[in-house]
Amino acid sequence: MELEKYSIGVGDRFGMEGEAQVRALQEAEALGVRVVPVWNKSNREHSIIGTNPQDARKEAEESVQRCGWKHSYYVDADHIGLATVDRFLDCSDFFTIDVADYIGKPSPPESVAVFMKAMEPFTGTLTIPGLSAPIVVTTGLLESVAQKYLAAMAEAGRVYRHIAQKKGSGAFVPEVSVDESSAPQTPGELLFILAAISREGIPIQTIAPKFTGSFLKGIDYVGEKEQFAKEFEDDLAVIAFAVQTFKLPRNLKLSVHSGSDKFSLYPLMHRAIQKFDAGLHLKTAGTTWLEEVIGLAAAGGDGLALAKELYGQAVNRYDELCKPYLSVIEIDKSKLPSPGQVAKWSAGDYVEALQHNQSSPGYNLHFRQLVHVSFRIAAEMGERYKTLLREYRSVIESNVKLNMFQRHVLPLFVGPTPTRQAVPDAGRPADHVGT
Repeated sequence: MELEKYSIGVGDRFGMEGEAQVRALQEAEALGVRVVPVWNKSNREHSIIGTNPQDARKEAEESVQRCGWKHSYYVDADHIGLATVDRFLDCSDFFTIDVADYIGKPSPPESVAVFMKAMEPFTGTLTIPGLSAPIVVTTGLLESVAQKYLAAMAEAGRVYRHIAQKKGSGAFVPEVSVDESSAPQTPGELLFILAAISREGIPIQTIAPKFTGSFLKGIDYVGEKEQFAKEFEDDLAVIAFAVQTFKLPRNLKLSVHSGSDKFSLYPLMHRAIQKFDAGLHLKTAGTTWLEEVIGLAAAGGDGLALAKELYGQAVNRYDELCKPYLSVIEIDKSKLPSPGQVAKWSAGDYVEALQHNQSSPGYNLHFRQLVHVSFRIAAEMGERYKTLLREYRSVIESNVKLNMFQRHVLPLFVGPTPTRQAVPDAGRPADHVGT
C-alpha cells in the first residue's frame, strides 16, 4: 500500500462533513492536482465524542460513494501506541505511531553502541544535495541522537510490528511522529532518526518532525516564517537523501501536524515541494468542527442560539476544556468576550469573531481557540446538536467545502496560478479504496 504524493487529513468531530471535504478535493482534481483524503481521528477524540474507529470508516466509505470519488482514501488511527492501537486495527489502513512519551528515555548502552558503530561511516562533513549547509557528523551528534531518540524509535518498531502481525506488512501506511520533541530536529538529527527507523524495519511513508515556531490549534502559524521555510526545505533534502541511503520507501514524505489554518506558511510550503518535487501530508486539527459552528451562527434562529449557549458554557468550563490542550493553545482570557456580550451579538458578529479571516476587524483568535477546544459541549448536547447540523446542512456544507478548497488545498497543493495539467502519478492503482 503506497500513499500518494499529496494527501490531507479530513473527517470531522461528528462525522457529517466528509462529503463536503471530498467535493473540495474534486475541485482540485479538476485543476489537475490529485490530493487524496485521509480520515484522521484520535483515540482521545473518539472518547470525548462517544464514537469508535468503525464510525470513521463508515463516514469515509459513505462519503466517497456519494461523491463518486474514484481514487484512494484512507482512515488514520491517529496518535496511537501499543495501549490504544488494537481498537483501530480492523478499521484503519493508516497508522500514526506516536512515540512522544519515549523521546529522551535512555536506551540500553549496548543498543547505543551498536547504533553508533553502524553510523560511524557517516562521520565527517556530509554534503547533501539541496541542504542549506553540510552536516558535520561527530560522535557527539550520534550519541546525542541515540540518547534522545533511539528508545522512541525502538518503541515505534514494536508498535509497527504489532500492527503488521495483525494486518500483514504492506497492508497499511505507517507514519512516525516526533513532533512533540522539546525542540525542532536539526538536519543531522532527522537524518539519523530516519536511520534508526530504517534499522527497526519500519517501511515509513510519512515522518512528522517538529518545526520551529508554534503550530497552535485553529489559528495561523506563530513564529519566524523564513526560518520555518529554511527548516522545511532542509527536511525535504534530508528525506530525499535518507530514502536512497537507508533504503526507505521511495514515497517517504513530510507530515505537518496541526497543519490546518497555517495560511501564512502555505505559499512557502508549496514553493518548497515544487522545488524538490516532493510529496506532502497535511494533518488537519479538527477545524472542520468550527465551520459547523460558523454555519449554525450564520443561519440565525436556533443555530445562533446554540452557538451562543455553547460559548457561554465554554467560558464557565474554561479550565476543564483547555487542560488537555495547554501545549497547543495560547488564549489570553482578558481578550475573550463575556457570555453576556456574546448573547447580544448578531449572526454576523459571531461569524466575524470565529471565522479565520485575519483581515476582518472582528476576528478574535482567542475566541476561536476556545470554541475549538469546546467540542465536548456539543457532544454532550447529543441529538439536539446533530438535528441542527442536519437542518442547516446547506450553509454548513458550503462553509466546509470553501474552507477546505479555497483556504487549504488551493494555496498549498495547487498554487497561486492553477492551470489544467496531468494529474500527478498516484503511485498505485487508482481504484484502491482502503482495506
